[in-house]
Amino acid sequence: MSPENPARVFAVGVNHKSGSAFLRDRLFVDEEMLPEFYGRLARESIGQAIVLSTCDRVEIQGAHPEPERAVSVIHEFFRWIGGNDAETLDHALYAHFDDAAVRHIMAVASSLDSQVIGEPQVLGQVKEAHRHAGAAGMIGHEMDDVLQFAYGAAKRVRSETSIGERAVSIASAAVQIAQDIHGDLRERNTLIVGLGEIGDLIMRQLKAAGAHRIFLTGPGRRTEREALALGFHFLPFDDLAGGLARADITVSAAGLGRFLVEKGMVNQALRERRRRPMLFLDGGLPADVEPDVHDLDGAFVYTLDDLEQVAQRGRQERVAVATEAWEIVDREVERWRTGRNIKAVVPTLVALRSKFDLAREEILASQPKVDAHEATRLLVNRLLHAPTRALRDLAEQGAEKDTGEMLVRRLFALDKDDSTEGEQ
Repeated sequence: MSPENPARVFAVGVNHKSGSAFLRDRLFVDEEMLPEFYGRLARESIGQAIVLSTCDRVEIQGAHPEPERAVSVIHEFFRWIGGNDAETLDHALYAHFDDAAVRHIMAVASSLDSQVIGEPQVLGQVKEAHRHAGAAGMIGHEMDDVLQFAYGAAKRVRSETSIGERAVSIASAAVQIAQDIHGDLRERNTLIVGLGEIGDLIMRQLKAAGAHRIFLTGPGRRTEREALALGFHFLPFDDLAGGLARADITVSAAGLGRFLVEKGMVNQALRERRRRPMLFLDGGLPADVEPDVHDLDGAFVYTLDDLEQVAQRGRQERVAVATEAWEIVDREVERWRTGRNIKAVVPTLVALRSKFDLAREEILASQPKVDAHEATRLLVNRLLHAPTRALRDLAEQGAEKDTGEMLVRRLFALDKDDSTEGEQ
């Protein structure tokens, strides 16, 4: 883009705050749709854009000399994708421009604009969208610059605040509690009693945290096949009492309407374990673990309600920390703005130096025998001719005279001691 008509940053879309899940689902741009979508943008002379389509948002981030026109075009594309009427989209659609757009893009990458503040997945989603846009030839230096700043902001938010440290989901709360009680999960035995939806979620989080000695049991006849398919050890349900004695962590999610883990069998397991702590993560609805188990010394029972309370406290803590994160984002926006402004004047500085060099060469060529003193005098006269004339013109106009004079004084440091100025 030319300096006279530079590309401006924009972001337009629908997110979890502005539109319903139903609307976002209809607007969702899957990977197979990307070539057609980017092709349509290119045909409309929108050459810099990334499509970020997640469960939280469907958003286009881009740069264009006329971003308002680009947003209008993208609005029509959203109608094409979702078949939604203009009134619905107008209500849900947001658009940010220039510094506000850059701030928004940084906030998205830093997970400050997510349903769950501090979630780690969003940065990877932005980078993946960046990769797809690059492969489609839709990334210019303006957008690449903004995104690199966004990645830097996200890294700082993650490293300089505690925004990602607390559990915010039931499954992550379960892992946090397991690590608080048992430390390194790689050396612990985990017993899964009934692999329901909640049990599956907790199990996956435990595996991600390092748990690998996992046993599966349950009253169902397919449990052994499930264990084999998942790569777990199978424990016959009849041997549940014996399995409990070996289990540091027990995850239950059968919800059969009766207690599968009773106080008596846990007490026996604790004796066999010499009172080494046992953690029960009860995801059953209704509960699988007898409430009296919690009264046993060394037994720790967390129900779904308990896990949700831990997750809720984590979410509240992340919201509190978000203030620090926003301050980081705002500082990064300022750094981006300063860098952009510096880059904007570079062509002018280059042109100025070229003009000065040309003037010097012309004088030397026209006066080949002139001495250094005379050549310098001629060069000074040549270089001062245009600014002198401009200042006189401004003086005659009156209104802009002071501004012009102040600018010249600042450009040439006329109010400073020349002796303190170094060579540049």
